[in-house]
Amino acid sequence: MRGLKGKTVVVTGGASGIGAATAARFIEEGAKVFVLDRDPQGNAAILKTLPELTGACLCDVTDAGQVQDGFNEAVRRMGGVDVLVNNAGISIRHPFLEITGEEWDRVLAVNLTGVFRVAQTAARHMVQRGRGVILQTASTNGIVGYPYYADYNATKAGVIELTRSMALELAPVVRVNAVAPGYVLTPMQRAEYTDAMLEQVNRKLPLQRHAQPEEVAALFAFLASEDAAYITGHVYHLDGGELAGGLASR
Repeated sequence: MRGLKGKTVVVTGGASGIGAATAARFIEEGAKVFVLDRDPQGNAAILKTLPELTGACLCDVTDAGQVQDGFNEAVRRMGGVDVLVNNAGISIRHPFLEITGEEWDRVLAVNLTGVFRVAQTAARHMVQRGRGVILQTASTNGIVGYPYYADYNATKAGVIELTRSMALELAPVVRVNAVAPGYVLTPMQRAEYTDAMLEQVNRKLPLQRHAQPEEVAALFAFLASEDAAYITGHVYHLDGGELAGGLASR
């Protein structure tokens, strides 16, 4: 991709899954990458897996102090932040009638309030610098209904509208886009789905398989690059054709 070499990138939820793949892709593109993640063991592991990382910092996006401290550390280590990949998120697979108030609050705190908090922190920094790109992980769950994920779905719909609103307000200084993956073979997905469930999903998808985290990372890299310099305010589906035929809830 054009224009990524030497760029400074922060990836939240960067110790595993899509975040780890994204960190690796930006490093391949010649960027400097700093990971924020709430899992200390994950941070230690990603530093070993990707020794080219500038660093990894403990950060729970539900904690405003940790967000500010983590972002400040990234700025200190890299001299500034050109790109934020706002990726941290959780899900809990429950029927709607069984979601507890505590679970609802936790999912919203990470997936929506946390995304807002990190985005605002990065945007203030980027506006002051006069440039920047913010990319957010949405989901096809925020576009159509899925059973057993009402809280998660609501947060991802919120991320989509947050992305569009930010793009309007922050232009022309900061570009803001979101990627909405469908089914991706991540540790979070494997934890919630049996092999039989994974295969059932594959059968309904036009491309007959889950996405790999690296495929999501490739789209993030493009959207951050100069090749995407005229793109802002959009949400890109990466779903193997799932939504094209209204197959999401089949």
